[in-house]
Parts: sequence; C-alpha cells; structure tokens
Amino acid sequence: MANTKAYIITIGDELLIGQTIDTNSAWIAQKLNALGIDVTKRVAVGDEAQAITHALDAALTEADIVFITGGLGPTADDITKPLLCRYFDGKLVINEAVLQHVKDIFAKRNRPFLERNMKQAEVPDTCTVLFNPMGTAPGMLFEKDGRMVIAMPGVPFEMMAIMETAVLPMLQERIKSDAIVHKTTITVGEGESFIAEKILDIESALPEHIKLAYLPSLGTVKLRLTAKGANITSLNAEVLHWQDKLVTRLQDIVVAREDISFEEILGRLLREKQQTICLAESCTGGYISHLLTQVSGASNYYKGGVVSYLIEVKENLLQVAETDIVNHGAVSEAVAKQMATGALKLFGADYSLSITGILDKEPVKGEVAAPGTVWMAVSDGKQTVAKMFRFFHDRQRNKESAATMGMLLLWKFINGKLTA
Repeated sequence: MANTKAYIITIGDELLIGQTIDTNSAWIAQKLNALGIDVTKRVAVGDEAQAITHALDAALTEADIVFITGGLGPTADDITKPLLCRYFDGKLVINEAVLQHVKDIFAKRNRPFLERNMKQAEVPDTCTVLFNPMGTAPGMLFEKDGRMVIAMPGVPFEMMAIMETAVLPMLQERIKSDAIVHKTTITVGEGESFIAEKILDIESALPEHIKLAYLPSLGTVKLRLTAKGANITSLNAEVLHWQDKLVTRLQDIVVAREDISFEEILGRLLREKQQTICLAESCTGGYISHLLTQVSGASNYYKGGVVSYLIEVKENLLQVAETDIVNHGAVSEAVAKQMATGALKLFGADYSLSITGILDKEPVKGEVAAPGTVWMAVSDGKQTVAKMFRFFHDRQRNKESAATMGMLLLWKFINGKLTA
C-alpha cells in the first residue's frame, strides 16, 4: 500500500528572518508519522501572496494533503485566508458558530468586541470550518481533485488544539496507509564511525523495509530504526528484534531504548537507584536545574542547586577557599572540586555536580582560563572527579553544550564509568 504524502507550508516573515523558530512543522510531522503519513517536504514562506501561491501550486503536484500554518489573524499582514478563498474560487461569508465563539471569548476576557474581530468569523464558502477551541481564528479544510488543503493558525497551541480535536481524528478515519514504526536507541561516549564499524554486519542484514539512521549530537549518538509495512503488530515485533541485536552488540554504551532527553535518562537512573543529586552552577546560571525540573517527578531525586555566579557566593555559600580562587582562578579544577563538595554538604545529597567556566569568546579579566573553558566536578563525598572541557561556539550554544556534558559526566560517575 502506498503511503499518503503530506507537505507542510509555514507562513510568516518572522520565520524567514529567524525571529521565530518553526516548531509547528516538527510537531505536525510527528503526529502524521504516527498515522503512517509521509511528510515529503517542509517549506517556509514569507507573508507574500505570490510566494504562498507558488508554494501551494508545488505542494499540490507532490502531496495528497497540504498543511498550512500562519496568516489567519485579523490584521493586514494576515493574507492566507483571502488568498485561499481566491485559490479555491470561493467568497468570504460569516460563519455564525465561529462568530458566537469569538464573541464569547471577548466577553470572558472582558474586552470590547471590535469590527476588526468580525473578520475572524469570515470563512470561504468553499471550505469546511475546523473549530478552534483555543482561539478566535478557525482552521479551514479545502478539498479538490482528491487532495486536501488544511489551513490553521500559526500560534502553536491553537494549531495543536485544532489538529488534536478535528484534523487527526478525521485523518485517522479517512486515510489508510502502511504503518510506520520508529525505535530509537541512545548511545554515549563513542562516535558514529566507531558504532557503524561495530554493527556493520547487523546493518547489512536489515531487510529492505527497515532503515537505520545515525543521529549524532554532543556526547551521544541516536540509532533510529524505521520500518514500513501493512501490519503494525508484526512490524513492531520485527523492529524490536533488530533493536535487541543493536543493544546486545552495543550494551556498554547504550543508555536508553527510546527517544528521550538526557535529563529523563538521568532521572530514571536516579529513581532506579533511589538516590539524589544537587548542583552548584556558575556559568550555566541554573540552566541544568531548569532542565532537570522539566521532568515530572524530579523532586524524587533532585534536592536543589546553588547558582554561585559571583566569587563571594562561591566562597561564602560553597566554602571555596579564597586562596584557590586567587592562585588558580574561578575557572579551575580546584574551584570546581570545592564547589562540588560544598554543594554536597549543603544539600546532603548522594551526588553533586558543579560547573564553572567562561562561555564567551572573549577573555575574562583576571581569569587565566581561555575563552570557552569549562571545568566540571562530580562528587559522592568519598571521591571527587573533575574534568575540563572546551566549547567554541556562541554563548547560548556553549551553555547548552556544557549542560549536556555536565549531565553526561554525572551519569557516568553514578554508573562507575568515570575515572579521575
């Protein structure tokens, strides 16, 4: 059975200039993939009629379903709705159900209903209205020559609400495609070349309908098996069989058998062991604490953290010796180790992680360490191990990289895979 093909068009100048990151496409693609629908292309275009029309023309020659997000608001730059009205030979009419919904929203918010807001209730008479439970702009479904065009607002939570309440149930009922199954294995500590060499025979033996993808990132490589077939039950069993082979061969470096974040991996390990952690963060400014507490149930293993950004806080709260800061600098092995042991005493956790560094590309006055240098230390009270890293990107990316490597360092230490 041939899989239904989908094409995603995201509209907005803010996407093209980098002011807004397109998260809509990724979310839509994941949901469609679960239904066995192949996303063949994702395109971003500006708020310009000709560009949107060209994208739509191209999409309808390649795909069975076209998804459009953005440009459905009441202001002058929201041109998607009138454009689609013309494209599908319709005229704008007031939808009474949408109008009442818009009025109810303004009444609940105790805000005046303006003439401009009436436009939100206007829809092409050639579309099926997709109700928006989270906002004023409805979605629209157009059908022509056996193909569908689904237009939704660009606001992520509004788009998601329309997809989940109206679009996905409709597609599930109408679209019959082969199942698509993904299984992801996460490894740490080895590069993709090493892994590819190690599993060469397994990869060569994969059947035609199962593909293996290598997805490397800082400190980890994800191995994603993707299979397509008519029977989802047998497909799941088959992919699981091949994942078992990969995990057995790579057992020393496998940390998870599903696509989850490293903070979730760390959290599961700590729950399993019924142990706790604490942090002492300087250059990451609490970012690692933020990541850890994004996971539900983090209070079972995360005791707390200190953002010791200033030297005085390192000295007064974490008991870092002033002489070591003077002699070695705040970004040093000695300071990182004392931050880790100081946090451990402060919180009474089983393990601690400390991090101190220079994230900018420019030197810091009074610091011996070079730009991009980050020292981290982990401790359990009996042993304290410090490691130095160098990061060479911009401040934000260095912070994210340091946070990932810090959690990885802690994971290795807890598992006995880190030596001084």
